[in-house]
Amino acid sequence: MSYLSRMFRAARLEAALYQEVKQDKGAIFQALGIVILSSVAAGVGGSPKTEAGLEFILLGTLLGLASWFVWAYLIYFIGTRILPEPATVSDYGQLLRTIGFSSTPGIAHILGVLPDMTMAVFLVVSVWTLAAMVVAVRVALNYASALRAVAVCALGWLVQLAVFLLLSAFTGNPPAGPV
Repeated sequence: MSYLSRMFRAARLEAALYQEVKQDKGAIFQALGIVILSSVAAGVGGSPKTEAGLEFILLGTLLGLASWFVWAYLIYFIGTRILPEPATVSDYGQLLRTIGFSSTPGIAHILGVLPDMTMAVFLVVSVWTLAAMVVAVRVALNYASALRAVAVCALGWLVQLAVFLLLSAFTGNPPAGPV
């Protein structure tokens, strides 16, 4: 299966794709590539159209990567320790591969460069990415319930948001927030 084909299937929210990459230990590099592409796209799409754009792109990319890793760990911890189902059996690698692929819609953040479209693009892409994340978490953690996957993703996002807000309060910088 080609990398591009896997990305399209991930963007279409195909549960079979997430099951496939869950089992494919070699897909970790593909998943990481998607996370990097998505982070760069968010950095470019969200950058101001000024001379400081390159610095903002780099910062946005790095924050996107950091945010993703924090959210991934929180999802793993919450999903396997706090809200597991009886059938929940997963390792961190399986989760990283599946949710890495769920970042595929985030590549569309690049469309934020369109004039006056940044907020709309980021809203639509964020909802799409969250939907992909729910499918990925449900598969990775063997959940029978999509609602449990939604709860794990939402709880992870809220904890991550709280951490970013606390860091922002201590540094005096506006929150970069979860991507």
